[in-house]
Amino acid sequence: MIAEPCFRDRARHALICALVLGLSCGHPTIAANSTIGRTWPIAEPDAMAEIEARAAKAPSLASRLGPRSSWSALQAAPLAQAKVDRVRSLVPFYTVEEDIRLPDGRLLYPKGFTFNPLDYVSLPQRLVIVHPRDLGWALKQARFTDFILLTAGDALDLSERSGRPLFILEERVKERLGLSVAPVIVAQQGKKLVLTEYAPLRAAGGSARP
Repeated sequence: MIAEPCFRDRARHALICALVLGLSCGHPTIAANSTIGRTWPIAEPDAMAEIEARAAKAPSLASRLGPRSSWSALQAAPLAQAKVDRVRSLVPFYTVEEDIRLPDGRLLYPKGFTFNPLDYVSLPQRLVIVHPRDLGWALKQARFTDFILLTAGDALDLSERSGRPLFILEERVKERLGLSVAPVIVAQQGKKLVLTEYAPLRAAGGSARP
């Protein structure tokens, strides 16, 4: 007579534990997603909807930085228009600005040491440097591995429209190569760089002459 209530209590306790732990109680009439007790609707807003709403109210990057034409990082170094065809060469010597030491402190290259980087590396690609108005000519001349550098304009926009990566001519590159006019193609020959400048291209309908 006493055993039945105890069995009932143990069964009830086992059922509650199974529900709390998310276990299957094995009873054929109780499903895994059964609801026991009172329920309330979720009052918290949808997280994704809240993120999208805040993103819509946030100021855009363009509004904070202004038009791309004013970004200093996209300002190319200007060059004059080439007037005549000309070929010149350059040995890009580099002078070490401070002592270069090994991890153990031994001196590798002293400050003021001058060397030609082309003694140690080779440049498989050429630099095709043009004004934006000569971009069509450059796209015809450039090989797959060549870099096209612009002396003005929006390189990002022109890249999207042309379907080819374009870059701006940086001031340090202009100074390093002694550039003054464009279009010009820079290529390595042996231990030197050869710079080939081209006269006005549109006089011949923009046809390529290199």
